[in-house]
Amino acid sequence: MAYQTSLQSQTMELLVAYRQKPSVQLRNRLVRLNMGLVRKVAHRLTHQCAEPYEDLEQCGFLGLITAIERFDPSQGYAFSSFAVPYIRGEILHFLRDRANTVRIPRRWQQLSRDAAKARQALTMELGRQPNDQEIADALSLSMQEWRSVKLATTNRVPLSLNARVSSGHSQSDSAMTLGDTLMDVHSQILQANQEDRIELQQALNQLEDRTRIMIESVFFQQLSRQEVAKRIGVSSVTVTRNMKKGIDKLIDLLQQQQPNALQTEH
Repeated sequence: MAYQTSLQSQTMELLVAYRQKPSVQLRNRLVRLNMGLVRKVAHRLTHQCAEPYEDLEQCGFLGLITAIERFDPSQGYAFSSFAVPYIRGEILHFLRDRANTVRIPRRWQQLSRDAAKARQALTMELGRQPNDQEIADALSLSMQEWRSVKLATTNRVPLSLNARVSSGHSQSDSAMTLGDTLMDVHSQILQANQEDRIELQQALNQLEDRTRIMIESVFFQQLSRQEVAKRIGVSSVTVTRNMKKGIDKLIDLLQQQQPNALQTEH
């Protein structure tokens, strides 16, 4: 919470200044200050695709810059909540473009066309839809290769968000679309906030007890530094000094957590 409050305060000050007088220097400072948003979104999406994390991160930075350009501090929104959809949207746009460039081996493309003809001929001959084994035999393919061809061709076709989702258990399932199953932006933000709280608590637990108590008293319990100093039995100057060191330590710990998670996955 202390780290987030400090980050939000610095970000908002720079956003107000950028809104009044845009400059590359201010924009770059805002990007550096909010790199964690990009890394968090890119880290989540890297598990859902085959693209390198670094490519997703670069696209995410483009989304962050767009959010910086469009954010209006007077609206009262938290910048992180405003920026995440832009970051995520830019990465997803990149992934959609990449999906359109996927190439199937030429031989498999020809086999897919031959399979369509074989299926039509077998349907007329058998009076029903042929099964996979019959199509594989007609093409002189092993069952394994035919399934690879079929899977590659199927995966090349993008799914519509209006496509019906059915578990096969009841007709009522067909009322749900693929889009209905996707997490909305509000849910994404709630999930991100929950993960942030967990990471923050883990970092707080690594601080010296007295420093942690000072930070929690001021930022969680909303006590003044003077009240904290009286409660602990030290001067308010000592509280301020210890809190500054503690917040700097928190920033270091939180910045270390993201790279470590990425190294574990890659």
